[in-house]
Amino acid sequence: MKLITRVEYYTRWGEELFLRAYGSLFPMKYGPGSVWTAEMDGLEPGRNVEYRYELHYGGLCRRTEWKSHCVLMPQECAGGEVVAEDSWNDVPQELPLQSSPFRDGVYRSCPGHLWKGAGTAVPVFSLRSESSFGVGEFHDLKLLVDWAAATGQKIIQLLPVNDTTMTGTKEDSYPYNANSSFALHPQFMYLPEAGVEEDGEYLRLRTELNSLPAVDYERVNREKHRMLRKAFERKGAGTMRTKAYRAFVSENEDWLMPYAAFCVLRDEFGTADFSLWKTDGMDFSVYDKAAVDKYVSGHRKEAGYYCYIQYHLHLQLSEARDYARSKGIVFKGDLPIGVSRTSADAWVNRHLFNLDSQAGAPPDSFSADGQNWGFPTYNWDEMAKDGYAWWRSRLRTMSRYFDAFRIDHILGFFRIWEIPVPEKSGLMGHFSPALPYSAGELAQMGFEPEAVRKSPSPERSADVLFIEDPHRKGWWYPRIAAHSTSAYSGLNDCMKQVFNRLYDDFFYHRHNAFWKESAMRKLPALLSETGMLACGEDLGMIPGCVPEVMSEYHILSLEIQRMPKSAGQAFADTAHYPYYSVCTTSTHDMNPLRAWWNEDRQVTERFWHEVLHGTGETPRDCTPEICENIVRMHLYSPSMLTVLPLQDWLSVDGALRFPDPEAERINVPAIPRYYWRYRMHLTLENLLSQDGFNSRIREMIAASGR
Repeated sequence: MKLITRVEYYTRWGEELFLRAYGSLFPMKYGPGSVWTAEMDGLEPGRNVEYRYELHYGGLCRRTEWKSHCVLMPQECAGGEVVAEDSWNDVPQELPLQSSPFRDGVYRSCPGHLWKGAGTAVPVFSLRSESSFGVGEFHDLKLLVDWAAATGQKIIQLLPVNDTTMTGTKEDSYPYNANSSFALHPQFMYLPEAGVEEDGEYLRLRTELNSLPAVDYERVNREKHRMLRKAFERKGAGTMRTKAYRAFVSENEDWLMPYAAFCVLRDEFGTADFSLWKTDGMDFSVYDKAAVDKYVSGHRKEAGYYCYIQYHLHLQLSEARDYARSKGIVFKGDLPIGVSRTSADAWVNRHLFNLDSQAGAPPDSFSADGQNWGFPTYNWDEMAKDGYAWWRSRLRTMSRYFDAFRIDHILGFFRIWEIPVPEKSGLMGHFSPALPYSAGELAQMGFEPEAVRKSPSPERSADVLFIEDPHRKGWWYPRIAAHSTSAYSGLNDCMKQVFNRLYDDFFYHRHNAFWKESAMRKLPALLSETGMLACGEDLGMIPGCVPEVMSEYHILSLEIQRMPKSAGQAFADTAHYPYYSVCTTSTHDMNPLRAWWNEDRQVTERFWHEVLHGTGETPRDCTPEICENIVRMHLYSPSMLTVLPLQDWLSVDGALRFPDPEAERINVPAIPRYYWRYRMHLTLENLLSQDGFNSRIREMIAASGR
């Protein structure tokens, strides 16, 4: 059966249209009236055919449709041909104002008035209430919503809430290393609502764990699982017979059952590394659905326990989401760019990941050696074959709980920093996809890569100018930060200038059109899947194509005063942020305001005089007055959203702020396997009772027009 599609599109000289469907590109023919036609043959009757049109110029995709077209092929049709008359699906104007918070009536915008809102960023695990169990829980979000509503806020931004249980140790506290991109973390369970009895033992443990200054990740999760297993013994069978539970399992079966099997096998083998899941009698190191289904049928109770947990977590987060929306507040989630190589995702969908590579980041102000996150990189070509179904399913699941989301490291959709598996240092990575130099090109410039890639000793293996592509021999990348190597210092002045030009071209110019095409193949299919408000984390080494694509698809940028995006600036000017942006004082990877003030005296002095226009000696400490001045500066910015860390909201009050500013940091990216355990020093109930402080925050927000 054949599908013929027709679309009217006025092209300029050199431009042409293509149709993309399931990873394949079909050329289109130009006809009278600027109508372009494509044909797909050999289609099965009764099949849904999903496709998009792309505009190409110079061999690269320059523009793609916002939404797919979908045609259901009939069981029978005359001549065996179906003709679809289409029109180009453009990105909706003012897309952020048509996202789910506005579409569903949580937010209301007025014609002629730029809608702006304020909010708080805080990890769920950092929340503290009188009823929580040593760690923040989904149940606590309702109290946070009450505080946000009392202070006039509109959005609550959270870190990833997916299950990260791999080792059962504090290493699992890292929220960006999930064992499933779909499952929620059991630590966020409010135990009584999952059937745990509030007996003497429960109350004693709750009091003890809740009194700790920070999260004891190992003990909290160990005790929660112990109590949940008891609750499952008593309540599990009854719950699993309910219509609601069966509906939940049916709707989520594609990811839920493999995840449950993953957890049972992890427990049985004592490791999440599925490559080790084999004995003389069985081998689960490679996922086989039939074998796994048989295994689960023999371990129904163990698998049922993990389904029971996910069901209750779903209920609790859904309840918190509904409560927030009833108060005019939405949750903003976090979409991690990486997926653990020992996750259910990588186990089940091995073909979607490059397990011989590691994702990371090039050197920046956080880490001079770059970062090696250890995640496998994505096999985007394989993902494209089914229209990025895994990503789309992931976003649909996320949209059940969130109306906005932060795209972690949005650069990863343009290109990723890829490090071969044997390497540890981020310095030994390269961009992927990329356009490396051939040995012949380098030779014409005076470089013999074999001569400059080898370090004089194994201990200095990163002391090279070029890195060879691990997949294509004879193709070379300039090594990031090569100017600090002895290989560079050993060049004569002329060759240094040649290398400088090559380096600058490679990292800042050579890939702009190429990386734009890379992103435009993926992002429209993902962003149009849900109505969530999209916000991008666009920090670091930003090529020029990134702001272009973010602007075209109305993705809110991230603006941070201490990380200016304009060359030559020491600090960004909050008064000139773009409207479609999220501005903040700091992120979870940075020190909050007060600790940042103490980081570097020279930087602080510049900020005091140049930004705050202070006179005289720079104050030694970031006083409540200084903090309030900075907070107001952000509230009055043009940004659509001002979302501040909870620590920085509290910093404006001398009585409420935590005495030790250094203890308020959530993460230090330069420290591998950092222990993520920061927790509020006061309870949410206490915070809600601070009428004077809350009124002050509400007045600040209202006065700024948010």
